[in-house]
Amino acid sequence: MFRIPIIAVLCILCLAYAASAQQRTATDTVAVRMALNGSELMPSITLPIVEVVDKLPKRLRKQRQRWTRLRNAVYVTYPYARSASRVLKDVGQELEAIPNKKQRKAYLANKEKLLKAEFGDKLENLSVYQGKVLMKLIHRETGENCYEIIKELKGGFNARVYQTVAFFFGGNLKSEFNSQDDRDIEMIVQEIELYSRFY
Repeated sequence: MFRIPIIAVLCILCLAYAASAQQRTATDTVAVRMALNGSELMPSITLPIVEVVDKLPKRLRKQRQRWTRLRNAVYVTYPYARSASRVLKDVGQELEAIPNKKQRKAYLANKEKLLKAEFGDKLENLSVYQGKVLMKLIHRETGENCYEIIKELKGGFNARVYQTVAFFFGGNLKSEFNSQDDRDIEMIVQEIELYSRFY
């Protein structure tokens, strides 16, 4: 009887296993682009761009937080400033057509009631900081600060009362938009207007 050495059996088994491991299946291939390098075709893989950044220094983190807070406030309040500009223009035109003081007062009271119904809850939910930004944006859109607008529409006494209340909350109805001091606000407004063109 012929006996096969055990080593030969192991070698045959290993070769059979290696041969079966080399067989290709559909899941073994990866499609890649090819690039011509001289006369050779070489596989070309584009890796995604990864930005490696270190933790921001404390000074820059505070600056980014300030910018983000301002940007959020402008995004929230800018539509209200635009609406205020349109409403003031409409109210001004209507008041010019009403000669009687009593009728003007009634018109303003009715308009105020309608505006409170439309915007009251939304404006009351603004933070003090957002209110300050809104006052600057209203001046930017209308050319008048909030104190002047209230004085013109509701009288000087009411304007002083509102100014006192604003003062206790850290605000100032006489604050005005300054293109130099408030250039961050202007940049954010330009960004909003740019995006609104596409939508």
